[in-house]
Amino acid sequence: MAGVLKKTTGLVGLAVCKSPHKTTEPDVKQSEDQLQGVQIKEVILQVENELSLARKMMQWKPWEMFMKEPPANQWKWPM
Repeated sequence: MAGVLKKTTGLVGLAVCKSPHKTTEPDVKQSEDQLQGVQIKEVILQVENELSLARKMMQWKPWEMFMKEPPANQWKWPM
């Protein structure tokens, strides 16, 4: 199936990636078969989203808000 170009992913809003295998498997079909039905473009989109979130987390530093002592009554459940 090498040489066959995919025209659509079949997923709304998800375009076919023109070079999804720059450093991995050169045969897109074989890669998708190894992923058991998951399309390469879905994997690329997921990785891009995770990378974007990781960069945002570095800016937001959500772990810093827990570096202070919690208020004395924070963990008390109203009875």
